[in-house]
Amino acid sequence: MGRRIIYNSGRMKRTFVTLGLVLLSLCAGSLPASISPQEAARNIEKAFASLRSLQADFEQYYYSASLATPLLEKGKLILQKPDLMRWEYLEPERNIYIYKGGVSLAYFPEDNQLFRHTLSPEEKDWAVFSLLTGRARIIETYTIEAAKFPTDKKVSVQLKLIPLEEGELSYILIEADPRTWLLEKVIFLDWAGNKQEFHFSGFKLNPPLDARLFELEVPPGCEVIDDLPPVKNS
Repeated sequence: MGRRIIYNSGRMKRTFVTLGLVLLSLCAGSLPASISPQEAARNIEKAFASLRSLQADFEQYYYSASLATPLLEKGKLILQKPDLMRWEYLEPERNIYIYKGGVSLAYFPEDNQLFRHTLSPEEKDWAVFSLLTGRARIIETYTIEAAKFPTDKKVSVQLKLIPLEEGELSYILIEADPRTWLLEKVIFLDWAGNKQEFHFSGFKLNPPLDARLFELEVPPGCEVIDDLPPVKNS
């Protein structure tokens, strides 16, 4: 995400299907012997489907052949079922993304710009959104394999998800805690070789959330760029 989120407004049009692999200690993440990849996927689905709300810290790494070093951004994720989501980036710049009722809001304080966009059906089904909201039908959407990739977790379940339908994604790697089945790492690789990696931590499950978290007020003079009817600035 950051400035690399899928967005259909000028410079905001980037794919949200890339990911990165941070070379951490090579502690092997693997499936418990008694659990198949398909059963692990079902457990992950159930864990997220059972949530009403969620808060978590995240780190996002973006790798590209055009970058000498990966980009790292940090922030907080807030989710409220069925379709409210707030990604607040705190480092290195403060940017806010809100998804509400099929609309995407992206605010960049440094540029004093607000991008508003009506999500298409395809965009509503972005992999990371559907996984975190529990809408994903992993077994119906992907070929599922056990995976093994670098991790700093002593105990983890790692899966490789290969889309059944051809698209921009080559595959997704996911890592979950087998005690909670919450996703701690999601890695996306596209056919162009771009990579994007999310690390999640500090989970708060089913916290009470203020509805104002999913509202976005912008200062006077903010440039609004969108495909929606005009709105009043605060």
